[in-house]
Amino acid sequence: MKERQYLPRPFLQFAKHHPEIAKAWEELGAACHEAGPLDAKTRHLVKLGVAMGLRSEGGVKTHTRRSLDAGASAAEVRQAVLLSLTTCGFPAMIAAMGWVSEVLDARGAKPAPRARTRTRKPAR
Repeated sequence: MKERQYLPRPFLQFAKHHPEIAKAWEELGAACHEAGPLDAKTRHLVKLGVAMGLRSEGGVKTHTRRSLDAGASAAEVRQAVLLSLTTCGFPAMIAAMGWVSEVLDARGAKPAPRARTRTRKPAR
């Protein structure tokens, strides 16, 4: 099952000891994903945002991978991280940026382009 590759080790250990609960949890998650009109890429970008808000390293990495696998570009994932700045705060955004970068680097994504800054003319 491809989905299991995204599951963090603590959840896999939990599932080993409580298989019925883990199965019910996975079924609930699958039902939630299929309950509306959002496509897979959008669903995983939304879940990435939620994971950033929770400061969940495992969730951020998982939904970065899932977003990419569902067709999101590295630039789209990076923008999702930047969007968390004003809602989650700078420390949470920086942490998420590091976790996302680990996944993108492991996949050989191109580095983010440098932001262009406007240069101000000196006041006279």
